[in-house]
Amino acid sequence: MASSTAIPTFSHTPIEAIPGIAVQARSTFRSQKTKPLEYRLTQLRKLWWGLKDNEAAIIEACRLDLGKPSYEAITGEVGWCLNDIIFVCNNLKKWMADEKAPDIDLKNSVVNPKIRKEPLGAVLVIGAFNYPFQLSLGPFIGAIAAGNTAVLKPSELSPNTAAVMQRIIQECLDSSAYFCIQGAVPETTELLSQKWDKIFYTGSSEVGILVAKKAAETLTPVTLELGGKNPAIISRFADTRLAARRLIWGKTLNAGQVCLSQNYILIDKEVLPSFVDELGIAFKEFYPNGAKASPDFARIVNERHFHRIKKMLDETHGKILIGGAMDEKEKFIEPTVVQVDSLEDSLIKEESFGPLFPLLPVDGLDEAIRIANEVDSTPLAMYPFSKKSEEIDRRMQPPSPCARLITLPSADAQRIVLNEITSGGASINDSFFHGSIPTLAFGGVGSSGQGSYRGKASFDAFTHRRSVTHTPSWLEKLISIRYPPYAGKISRYKRMVATQPDFDREGKVKGDMLAWVLTLGGGRVVAVRWLAVLLAAIGIKKVLESRTSKL
Repeated sequence: MASSTAIPTFSHTPIEAIPGIAVQARSTFRSQKTKPLEYRLTQLRKLWWGLKDNEAAIIEACRLDLGKPSYEAITGEVGWCLNDIIFVCNNLKKWMADEKAPDIDLKNSVVNPKIRKEPLGAVLVIGAFNYPFQLSLGPFIGAIAAGNTAVLKPSELSPNTAAVMQRIIQECLDSSAYFCIQGAVPETTELLSQKWDKIFYTGSSEVGILVAKKAAETLTPVTLELGGKNPAIISRFADTRLAARRLIWGKTLNAGQVCLSQNYILIDKEVLPSFVDELGIAFKEFYPNGAKASPDFARIVNERHFHRIKKMLDETHGKILIGGAMDEKEKFIEPTVVQVDSLEDSLIKEESFGPLFPLLPVDGLDEAIRIANEVDSTPLAMYPFSKKSEEIDRRMQPPSPCARLITLPSADAQRIVLNEITSGGASINDSFFHGSIPTLAFGGVGSSGQGSYRGKASFDAFTHRRSVTHTPSWLEKLISIRYPPYAGKISRYKRMVATQPDFDREGKVKGDMLAWVLTLGGGRVVAVRWLAVLLAAIGIKKVLESRTSKL
């Protein structure tokens, strides 16, 4: 396909055509066409070239839809997908290979248990508007790699990128196996009314609930990649300059339209002034002429989302410390830092999905953990900040319930936060670094989603791990115990398969005298003990030999 910078016209797919497309996807899958390794690799390679040839069009489409800087379009969209395809192609043969089943005892090993990797079938991928290529084609690549047929429904909120995606899929991929459906609620509703073997949805929790309900009607498995009110926690031991720079990066990337960026910041009151100062310094460094004049700051996707974010700022009872400017015509919202004092504040209660920085001062780590769990018990991500090497002198701390947390080294404090706050992922001393690694499994937990993808996880998301055994005919005499009549067979069964516990009725592990003797008392240094015994034996032998020779 020749390189093109032209943006196709976005047009809705006729609703009446959708059932036929679903039937075609199922029919092609049943033909076994998409299963061979070489077929999958050929489709992925063609998709790579389709993206490469349309790179300029993709960058322009991202600019038109989101005001996305070309740097962000290359690193987070087209470049991300290109690298993903290469990684998958280089590893696909290995991923597809049968696996030896783990934890199989000797008596069952004769039936050769193994795990086959099989495609699920015809799958549906519903993408999101904020990273329209990465969040649509990422799972789509996994579906192709796993040997499925697939239908992609990009977000209509990013129409230019959706149109470019459709052109690439139609011109580069097998038209009997891979499809792109355009539209909004009516088209998506009709798609969800069809029978699929897997649905992969990225977007809001509200729509995710509707997708899950519809999928449940036909017992269709789903992967849901949703949002969450992600906390950043800045302890009194944090490097405030580092925290400011990294959290600004995470919240201004794509104008804050990133499901992984922090939704609010819980900050120890002791370091609040320093942190605010560092935010101001970093903003001036990143956007010396202001965010509005910068070619490196994106815009809000549409007027509806602009007004949603504006309403949150209008209704806050907090104090604006930095920023606050807006331009409805340009759909521009300046990065805005607001100090709030209540969990009921609009900036805490809702997910902003925009460049807002609500700061909620806290008295310590205990309070931060309590608030984070109260605001959202299962966010998509969390970001604790603390110096790794710092350790406070225990003698300097007053005895209190908080002393355990306050006096630990900051590295231990980070482990406490990870232990006491649940989240889909976490980055320590950074903003969503874990989400920027394309080969690291990514996903939510609880209300922030279910399932994961990226790298091998994308292949796994669309693969059925099928357990298979092969029972040889010569085994018939041994397994005949399973056939009726059962009279007289129960004792034989127990001798063959029953195992005995090594614990008593209180749940305590029983002492094993033989094991204690063989391990010379147990523990982790058995080899060292036996070496000591061996050396002692050699020494005694030499002494005895020496005495014998003297005699």
